[in-house]
Amino acid sequence: MNNTTYQPTKESLNTHPVPEWFEDAKFGVFIHWGLYSIPGFAPLGSLAETLKVDYDRAMLNYPYAEGYWNAIKDPNTPSAQYHKEKYGSMPYQGFQQMFIDGLKKWDPSAWAKIFSDAGAKYVVIVSKHHDGYCLWPTEVKNPHEQDWFSKRDIIGELAEAVRKEGMRFGIYYSGGIDWTFRRRISRTFMDYSFSTPGGDYPAYADAQVRELIERYHPDILWNDICWPTNQDMLFRLFAYYYDVVPDGVVNDRWKHASSSSKFMSLKPVRAALDIMIKQMLKKNPDIHSALVQPPIPHSDFATPEYTKYSDIQAKKWEMTRGIGNSFGYNRNERDENYASFETLLLDFLDAVSKNGNLLLNVGPRGEDAQIPVEQLSRLSKFGYWLKQNGDAVYGTRPWIRSAAVTETGEAIRFTTKDNHLYLMILGKLSGSKIKVKEVFIDGEACLLADGSPVMIERNGDDMVLTFTRQLDHLFAPVVLIQSMR
Repeated sequence: MNNTTYQPTKESLNTHPVPEWFEDAKFGVFIHWGLYSIPGFAPLGSLAETLKVDYDRAMLNYPYAEGYWNAIKDPNTPSAQYHKEKYGSMPYQGFQQMFIDGLKKWDPSAWAKIFSDAGAKYVVIVSKHHDGYCLWPTEVKNPHEQDWFSKRDIIGELAEAVRKEGMRFGIYYSGGIDWTFRRRISRTFMDYSFSTPGGDYPAYADAQVRELIERYHPDILWNDICWPTNQDMLFRLFAYYYDVVPDGVVNDRWKHASSSSKFMSLKPVRAALDIMIKQMLKKNPDIHSALVQPPIPHSDFATPEYTKYSDIQAKKWEMTRGIGNSFGYNRNERDENYASFETLLLDFLDAVSKNGNLLLNVGPRGEDAQIPVEQLSRLSKFGYWLKQNGDAVYGTRPWIRSAAVTETGEAIRFTTKDNHLYLMILGKLSGSKIKVKEVFIDGEACLLADGSPVMIERNGDDMVLTFTRQLDHLFAPVVLIQSMR
């Protein structure tokens, strides 16, 4: 505990600094794993494409496998057809015992080692997703679904394993949606966005998150969609959290309940908003940017999903994305459906140069609690690159500019630390010379991976870098310039 006691006011909470550890960490692993990981089924595609081509049924047919319970409520969806063939008329609740059986094969220490070896500095696990199922033995009773939690303390066991590996531990909670409290089907984006339960749910969610804070002292409190209580209760929750975890952080998905959100949840209003969004989607090709979180009175960092920024952001942020197009395990995804390691690494380096972190998701299987090999291979490649080049990432800050380009068109991203400047070249290089357009930095330079010298020469407004070794198709090499002037 520290001496600072935060008051439940915007002014007091906004004095909370983003802790250095979160600024320095850069890379975290997200885990979506729950009852939905047993069927592990969703159609292939992308959320953006589904919203564009099938908006009126988008939330039934989108590729996020964690939406399975909602999807099988309509008999005409691919998920419902799969469910009928595989499980007959079994209700979603039948997956609970299967998931518990799969836990016998779960080794939290093995997971923590995988994430640490990948170079991650923090891990965030879903404690409760939209299906309301809790991965810890909660003492807060769900009045609408009896014993809807794991008796094995998955959250506690993983927290201990992650911290033993020297990483920070965070908890995701679905505050905005819980299908055990509000069971109506969500078809459109507005159905989904404004389906936050009222009644006895706000007190339940508040009590559960306080329980999570008290038991596990999460370094990151990562809420999703929005928050069901009023602003006063939310600010009291934040103040309590910071008193328990002074160097913790909260994300930006806590838009609190208000009279306007209740109004917008009315069916005719949702229908009107759906028409507006359909129009917007026709005009805006980047759906993820169009649907960014609305600004809220207090947060430590922003969490855009599958989104890049064009320049350095003043506010700390975290790109969150899956390795594939689903967060929960989707058995339909093959190696070619996952993003390549190269794509993921370039997303990561782009984010870091612009004051961001990357929270990269894994979706383990439910039946055997294992992470699919396609996901593991990408994590291990992250680990290999970061072992050689991590100095260009960890503990760095954005430079005065984020980007440049070489004469042959490769993108460059910059980071800085102390009096070091790092040039991260986003591509495969061969030969021994590159010209960086419209940038010149004087100083001693080397290739970060092996320390081999790099000669810097001025060529008009450009900078020519000559390597003392052939680059041999090296992917994303980093040049370190020291004592820059």
